[in-house]
Amino acid sequence: MSRQKGIFLVITGALFWGIGGTVSKKLFQDFNINVEWLVTTRLLIAGLLLLAIQFFSKDRAQIFDVWKTKKIAIPLIIFGLFGMLAVQYTYMASIEHGNAAVATLLQYLAPVMIIVYLVFRKQTVLTRRDVFTVTLALIGCFFLLTNGSVSQLSVPAPAIIWGVLSGVALAFYTLYAIPLLKQFDSLVIVGWAMIIGSFFLSWIHPPWQMNFQALTGEAIFYLVFVIIFGTMIAFWFYIKSLQSLSAKESSLLASIEPLAAVFTTVFWLNEPFGHFQWIGTICIIFMIFILALNKEPATIKSKVYKEEKPLKIS
Repeated sequence: MSRQKGIFLVITGALFWGIGGTVSKKLFQDFNINVEWLVTTRLLIAGLLLLAIQFFSKDRAQIFDVWKTKKIAIPLIIFGLFGMLAVQYTYMASIEHGNAAVATLLQYLAPVMIIVYLVFRKQTVLTRRDVFTVTLALIGCFFLLTNGSVSQLSVPAPAIIWGVLSGVALAFYTLYAIPLLKQFDSLVIVGWAMIIGSFFLSWIHPPWQMNFQALTGEAIFYLVFVIIFGTMIAFWFYIKSLQSLSAKESSLLASIEPLAAVFTTVFWLNEPFGHFQWIGTICIIFMIFILALNKEPATIKSKVYKEEKPLKIS
């Protein structure tokens, strides 16, 4: 595959991720779509489609090989519940209580959390670059969440809590998946993780418990976009881009996701965004670019974080 095609795929996928979050907010506020139902349905359909793509590849046997030993099956279940499901639910809950822009930017604090975790575990050495990126993240968060006022928050507290939890879940998701990715294709791991998360959440809100007759054509269009384009195609394009781009390049180009989330939130949903919030947004996006431009993604200089197959889940 040509390099130009790889660049096109990763940028398109990142745009779908960012816009998908904003469209989800539209579903929550205008059509009263339940968060649990959307997450369950999104994970189930996207997971099945990703495994279907793998089925038509030369490595289709991997789809069922993951369940042959407890050594793989148990970590995969843990990854599906505390990685995939946790990331998806906390991200969507943050969007519901706030907006896609804030939720996406808070989720992108995960690399900073990974740095702090690995330094605490003495698996990496804290560098000046790390200190700078952590400082940028803290400044960015302060302006993003307060709009420069220390007396009040510009973002609802539940949105902040869910957004921070989404970053924590993404950090766990990223680190925990690495051993699994060394043995199986990412389409298999993520596809099954989505289905596992969907199966668990189905006990709380089954995907068939929905008044489908009340859905308008507009709502159905948005649902299809979130599930197909904002989840399945976005992830597929990102993974596909790694055939012609390095993980560093794909990570850098994928930084367009928070920009897409911010601009669609502000200009399509007309969400208020203060001057200091724009400064905070710029700080966080600048931090993302610094991390992506580093030799190893997320400035992790240890054997724990490899550059081979980064995951993306928004």
